[in-house]
Amino acid sequence: MQLRTTVGNVGGVVVVVVDGAVDLASIGRFHDDLSRAVRQHLAVTLLVDLDAVTVLDDTGLGVLLGAAAAAREAGGDLEVVCTRATLRERLARTRFDHAVAVRDSIT
Repeated sequence: MQLRTTVGNVGGVVVVVVDGAVDLASIGRFHDDLSRAVRQHLAVTLLVDLDAVTVLDDTGLGVLLGAAAAAREAGGDLEVVCTRATLRERLARTRFDHAVAVRDSIT
């Protein structure tokens, strides 16, 4: 499945929706898309919606951590939205959720 990212606004919140596999084959595009979103939305909190992600490998987690750091350096933040239990467990098991807030919903 090809990776797609879209940036939208939900109730005044910038949301980056990720759809597809975030793996070695798509990591360059994922990095570019998230970096662009951070640069275009300085000093705000971006929400990255992972509910449509089919695969999220360790390189994808690294890109998310890097984007969160870049957002913080720009005066904003990055948080992840995830409702899928298996992915939430992985985010907890890797301690990703200690570095980046993981939310249950966009609102």
